[in-house]
Amino acid sequence: MSNIQNPFGQVLVALVTPFTADGEVDWPGVEKHIDDCIRQGADGIVVTGTTGETSTLTDPEKLRLVEVGKSVADGRAKIITGGGSNETAHAIQLYKASEKAGADGVMIVTPYYNKPTQAGVLTHFRMIADATDLPVILYDIPGRTGIPIKYETILRAAKHPNIVAVKDAKGDFSEVSRVLNQTDLMYFSGDDSNVLPHLAIGATGLIGVTANIAAAPYRTIVDAVNAGDLKTATAAHQQLEPLVRAVMTHVPGTVAAKYILHGLGRISSPRVRLPLVGPEDSEAALIEDELSLVGEIPGVDFSRFRPDRNAAAGGALPKVHGTTR
Repeated sequence: MSNIQNPFGQVLVALVTPFTADGEVDWPGVEKHIDDCIRQGADGIVVTGTTGETSTLTDPEKLRLVEVGKSVADGRAKIITGGGSNETAHAIQLYKASEKAGADGVMIVTPYYNKPTQAGVLTHFRMIADATDLPVILYDIPGRTGIPIKYETILRAAKHPNIVAVKDAKGDFSEVSRVLNQTDLMYFSGDDSNVLPHLAIGATGLIGVTANIAAAPYRTIVDAVNAGDLKTATAAHQQLEPLVRAVMTHVPGTVAAKYILHGLGRISSPRVRLPLVGPEDSEAALIEDELSLVGEIPGVDFSRFRPDRNAAAGGALPKVHGTTR
């Protein structure tokens, strides 16, 4: 774990954004879900990230999610705004507004689609970090953005005083170890199946999708690792394994998480916004098969799981479209 103070927490939920059946943000549902996650042990909430469907949220929705998160958390958890933009000017504008809205930190994803050089990636990160006083997490997820943050770029970015952490969804453990050895950066596991291995080599915590459903076992893993109790951490890791597989392997994590949360009665609708769609029957069947292998998990009663494939079918077109300025 890094020697610098951790401003984010250790068990961070990559929050889904609950929608109504017609694709509008379900604001009472957002409040309830954030409170549920915090009560289960989350000490950080990442709103408007990939899992929150940032690509189809408007900027006013993103800022309101920060405001609602701060109000609900009421000091119990940090609120980090995720997402960003592949346009540096837009990202700067959005993060400045997020800081005014009360965000405790920002998570900057590698610019997507444009495929900049590493010099462009570094400039993007530095200019955003210059524009805010908030602590910054860099989000390294080449499977979505098309490009990695290379090792040398991470070392250079680490020299910026506001850039203090990386969310790693690349899965290169040797690189993580090298960076941890040579910088003060904190690392957060961005792959639900690799949380314990990341922590075992010195990561600070996790930013997880499955934690929307079951934050308590991740709290157990983190607390056990902090206490040097590998046996307890491993038991919780094994307990989570079929649930992680259900959420992360058959459809996008957002889709599966909402399908499961709705089936548990914890959100009012499993709706996602297009181009995401709910699971088809064959995909839903695979998710349900994985869930049948889940044993007892603190905070979750799968005997009450009642999936609704019809409610999840298709995707929504909200009234106001896109990430507008």
